[in-house]
Amino acid sequence: MQGRRTGTPGFERAADVVATRFHALGLQPAGDAGTFSQRVPLLQATRLAQGARLDVARRDRTIALRFRDHFLTEPGFDAADARVRAPAVFVAQGVSAPDLEHDDFVGLDLHGKIAVVLGGAPAAFDDDRRAFHASREEKLRALAQRGAVGAVFVDTADDEARAPWSAQAANWEQPQLRLRAADGRGIGTFPQLRVVVRVSAAAADLLFDGSGHTAAELAQAAQAGTLKGFALPVTLSLAARSFIAPLDSRNVVARLPGTDPALASQAIVFSAHLDHLGIGAPVAGDAIRNGALDNALGVAIVLETARALRHATPERPLLFVALTAEEQGLLGAQWFVTHPPQPLAADINLDMPMLLVPTRDVVPIGATHSSLQAALEAAAKPLGIAVSPDPFPEEAVFVRSDQFAFVRAGVPALYLDGGVVPGAASAGKKADEHTLPKLAQREFLRRCYHQPCDDASQPIQYQDAARMAALTAALGRRLGDATQPPRWRPGDFFGQLRAVATSSR
Repeated sequence: MQGRRTGTPGFERAADVVATRFHALGLQPAGDAGTFSQRVPLLQATRLAQGARLDVARRDRTIALRFRDHFLTEPGFDAADARVRAPAVFVAQGVSAPDLEHDDFVGLDLHGKIAVVLGGAPAAFDDDRRAFHASREEKLRALAQRGAVGAVFVDTADDEARAPWSAQAANWEQPQLRLRAADGRGIGTFPQLRVVVRVSAAAADLLFDGSGHTAAELAQAAQAGTLKGFALPVTLSLAARSFIAPLDSRNVVARLPGTDPALASQAIVFSAHLDHLGIGAPVAGDAIRNGALDNALGVAIVLETARALRHATPERPLLFVALTAEEQGLLGAQWFVTHPPQPLAADINLDMPMLLVPTRDVVPIGATHSSLQAALEAAAKPLGIAVSPDPFPEEAVFVRSDQFAFVRAGVPALYLDGGVVPGAASAGKKADEHTLPKLAQREFLRRCYHQPCDDASQPIQYQDAARMAALTAALGRRLGDATQPPRWRPGDFFGQLRAVATSSR
């Protein structure tokens, strides 16, 4: 399907396949106007090289950074031609977390200024809070609230070890998406920040020259937890040009109705994103980002879950949804939770199940934040499936896939991933417990994640995928008939997130 990028014919064909499967299973359409499709209105913005600008002006000279080599503008959704000139302020990692007694903005005046910010969040934070405060959206929201008129994100060497600048620069022409409001404007675009730019690690010192600090020193201070912000002795001139156009995509939604009308407001959702990255810069002659594990496999497991449940009679309704625009910022999920076909009680999300080596367990990421952990363990035990903790908590993937849009709306959610305990086919190999699955997962992330080699030639363990679908179906039966809907654990950070996010807007 040519990588199923949102807005492309390949995505639309894939969506038709899912809708046809839902219909064949006898599920009810739960989209718009009696169909399986829920329209998702979007804005698409593509950055243009001509007119892109980042100038660093000091008393004695002005340095013009080079587009692609030194900086990339972020596509603008509010103005096709945007520019701003203002003094610069370094705001450390741009994190304000009063509950953790941390505020990078203390003593800094950002009104009418351009904020220069490092990525990440303090290492002293727990994994969940660090991931939340490290998100681009939270950083931009914090800058806009404090009066900044532009933003410059600065890459560090560690950032580019994970995401090389060369790869970012090679794909600079790829469009980006945001949700579109009824008036045609973008949703969550922070128009107060007229231009947002990202600067390469190689060019970072050009921003800090004359400040008494090098970019490497500041990155080290961030790791040590001693980083502080300060006014920079420079004025920045930023300019960005973008081509902006409306675009419609769709979520594909089906329903298994509940038998108890009193529980119609407590739908259980099984979700997986249908989109991937489409066609990009060629790698070894192949330009298609196929997205087999990410996330055709997740969609297949949701479809198999629906097949297993199609004759069930749960008291609560069950919804099955293939979401659009996850790769562009969880946009399809955001639209779904703000425009649900009926009120939602929980989400079970499947995204890039790492099923590359036979295993005998599953990893329910984020389940410990709610009663979903106990429900999953109860569903797994009769099937002989072990439930393992997240092997890579430092990756904080709970905030990086569609389930997080549900969490932001106050809906308990979990992200079901592949296991780490070797299964029968691999247990005999000489390796420490957990080694083989972890090695396979790390190798996939290093070599094929978001690359053309994420294709059907990968050693996908379809028996494990079938087992995972059996587990999600068992969980659906349990949640569908439970006395109470899933609940957040008392005092849980994510359980309180909806109130925090609402009060910050």
